[in-house]
Amino acid sequence: MVTPRSGTPEKWITIKGERKAGVVLAGRGNLLSAIDLSASGYVRIENLEITSDGGAPFRDGVEIVSEKRTVKSVVLKNLYIHHIDEISVNIGDVEGLAIEDCRFEHCGFGGIGGPKGGRGGVRHLKVKGSRLSYSGHYYRGKRGPSPYDRPDGFGIEESAGPVEIERTVSEHNRGDGIDSKASNTYIYECLVANNSCDGVKLWGGGSRLENTLIYGTGDGTGGASPWAGLVIETRESGATFKVVNVTISDNPERKAYPLYVQYGEKAKVNLDFKNNIVYGGYAPAYFGDSVRLVCEHCLFCMKRQEAQVRARGRDYSAKAIRSGYLGKGNKVSNPLFVKGAWGTEGDYHLRKGSPAIDSGSDKGVPLIDLDGGKRPRGKRWDIGAYEY
Repeated sequence: MVTPRSGTPEKWITIKGERKAGVVLAGRGNLLSAIDLSASGYVRIENLEITSDGGAPFRDGVEIVSEKRTVKSVVLKNLYIHHIDEISVNIGDVEGLAIEDCRFEHCGFGGIGGPKGGRGGVRHLKVKGSRLSYSGHYYRGKRGPSPYDRPDGFGIEESAGPVEIERTVSEHNRGDGIDSKASNTYIYECLVANNSCDGVKLWGGGSRLENTLIYGTGDGTGGASPWAGLVIETRESGATFKVVNVTISDNPERKAYPLYVQYGEKAKVNLDFKNNIVYGGYAPAYFGDSVRLVCEHCLFCMKRQEAQVRARGRDYSAKAIRSGYLGKGNKVSNPLFVKGAWGTEGDYHLRKGSPAIDSGSDKGVPLIDLDGGKRPRGKRWDIGAYEY
C-alpha cells in the first residue's frame, strides 16, 4: 500500500500521477486499500486510477480511518476509483477533507463513507464536482449485487460537520444516493437519480438542500416501498432544516411517499420548504405532526391522490392548497417537465407554459439554478431546480 508520511501546513506531501500517462494502481490479494492515509495529514493525492487487478479480491481505494488520531487536511483530486470490493474512500475521524473532480463507481460497499468516529467523526468535508455511481453493482470480478446491505453513493455517520456537497452526481446506487447523518450538511447543485433506496437523507440539524434534482427512486422497481426521494429524520429537538428550489419526481408505480419528514420521530423540528416541486408520487408529501412547517411557493402534483400533502395533523387537498391553507403561493398542477424518467436518464427542465415559471419566492433563495444560469431569467424566480 502507499502509506505517505505526514506533511505540515507549510509543506504538504503530494502524490500526483501524470494526467496523460494514465497511472493505475491495481490491487489483488484482498488488500485493505491502495492508499492508506490513516497515519498521515497534509497530504494531496491527484490524478490516479485505482481498481482491482483483473477482478482479483481488493477492498478499499483510499483508507482514512485511525483508532488513535484525527486525520487532518487531506485533498483527493481527479481520482477514478472503480471495480473494487468495498469502498472508494473510507473515512472515520477526519478534519479538513476535500474530494474534488473524482469518479467513484462500481464499488461493492459504496462511494464515500465509513464507520462512526470516536473523536467527532467527519468535520469540514467538501465534495465537489464528483460522480458517485453504481455502488453495489460489482463484487469480486462479477457484476454483483454485492453482499452488502444498501451500498450508498455517499453515507457518513454522526458528526458536527460541516459537510458540503456541490455539483455532484449520485446515481444508480443500490443504497441511498446521499445519506448524511452530520449536522450542518449543505447539499447544492446536485443530481441524485435512480438510486434503489432513498435519494437524499438528512439527519442533522442546520442542514440545507438547494438547487438539486432528485428522481427515479427505486431505479425502475415498483411495488410497496419504504424509500423516498427526500427523507429528513432526527431526534434533535429544535433542529432546523431548509429545502429550497428542489425538484423531486417520483413514479406512482412505486407505492410510497415521494418525501417524508419526521415519519417515525417525535422531536419537534423546523422546516423551511420553499420553491420546490414534488411530482408524481403514489402517496402525498408527508410532514410529521412534530414538524413546524413553513411551506411557500411550492408546486405539488400527485395524480392518484386527492390529498397532495399531509402536514400539521391533516390532509391538504388540491383545493385547500390553492386556497392558501398550506401557505402562500403554493400550487397543484403538472409542472410540464421536458422528459420524466424512471430507471433511465430524464430531462427535468421546464417546458413552455409550465406553472412553475415566474411563480417562486425571491426571499432567501439561490441566485443561480442547477445549470449555473442566473436567477431569475423572467420576471420572478421559477419553482424547482431549473429556471426556464
